[in-house]
Amino acid sequence: MGYRSRSLCTLSSLQKLALVSAAPIACALVILLGSLRVANAADVISGPDGQALTTTNIGLKNALAAYRNEHEAAAQSSASSSSGPTGTATVAATKNRGLPTGLTYTLDFSASVPFGNLGTQTAWLPGGMDAVLGYGWSPNFRAAISFYQIQHYPCCFNSGTVPLYLQGLAPPLGTVNLANANINATNKDSFLFIQASGLLKLGQVPIVVSPLYVSRWGLVGKSSNGVVPFMYNGFPVYGVEARTGQYWAGALTLPFLSSPRMFGTFTIAPTWLNHLNGVNIENHAQLYQVMYLEYKINDKSRIFFQPQVSRDYLPPDPYAEHNAGYFVGASYHVYKQAFVQAIFSATSPTNYSPYGVYALTCQALPCSQNPVIPTVGGLKDTQLQIQFGVGTPSVIPL
Repeated sequence: MGYRSRSLCTLSSLQKLALVSAAPIACALVILLGSLRVANAADVISGPDGQALTTTNIGLKNALAAYRNEHEAAAQSSASSSSGPTGTATVAATKNRGLPTGLTYTLDFSASVPFGNLGTQTAWLPGGMDAVLGYGWSPNFRAAISFYQIQHYPCCFNSGTVPLYLQGLAPPLGTVNLANANINATNKDSFLFIQASGLLKLGQVPIVVSPLYVSRWGLVGKSSNGVVPFMYNGFPVYGVEARTGQYWAGALTLPFLSSPRMFGTFTIAPTWLNHLNGVNIENHAQLYQVMYLEYKINDKSRIFFQPQVSRDYLPPDPYAEHNAGYFVGASYHVYKQAFVQAIFSATSPTNYSPYGVYALTCQALPCSQNPVIPTVGGLKDTQLQIQFGVGTPSVIPL
């Protein structure tokens, strides 16, 4: 449903010759401007559903374990009553019966390496940090405030050859090889989450409801505030913070698998923009859907897999991007409160194409003295993230 259109009209032979000769100079401008309109789909899975999952899953595990232990204790008590007064129950009481209580925290530092069609990009991405502080008043209610940073590099920003246009005229004047433009499309995004979580029961099935407020902002390449130009409906858009947004969401999580070693949940999270921004057109609920599967190897180690369908809605998007992705990873507690975690993730949009930069538009002649603005389609992202931290390993989907 979403689109980013180009502007194509007519072009005289004289104008064509003039701009073809300016194409090599325009290529240099792409180094700056081509790097500024960057991945929306790459951060699609950094939505509010992911932040709700960590403590939610812990709470559901505790509630299910408590029910299982009470059921076993009742069965043993019944057996001991029928066999006489000498029988004793051997099932230990469950201390944690729901969401974590008291003060909890997480602090970690991370680095990432990108994969895919990245052209000349081979370096590790800049580091980031995550911090989570939460407090539980009871097993049924807790609140948390969280800060996350992620780094990624979308494919197809410095690889391939794209056409170069003059604003309002067509056909293309020539082509630009993005691999020769030395584009820096590195993204570093920051997220602030404020959430409350309540554990309820539908019969014997525990569920967790988590209202959230999410604020996000980001940098691209060497930009300092995320204000970058981009093309929309054939015209340039200026003065918009392309990586900034605020959202309201409500996540509902319920378990579908629980055993001593395996655990699984499903989450749905309708999400709304706090307000329209940039070229946003509509603001109805966008539905995040997340499935989480975990296998516990031992008390220190676990592996996990999380496929999901999500929406990303930033100021350069007229409509929300529909994204499908997954992440798979493992965590290991080095000591009681220290951990290391590795996450491999991939995502791509289904309604924005092609990927990356697919056209450049020079605003006026000569191109060496006027902006050259990219037209960007869907953004595909694949990466490996390594985290080192203390507390409870916390995952924000990428």
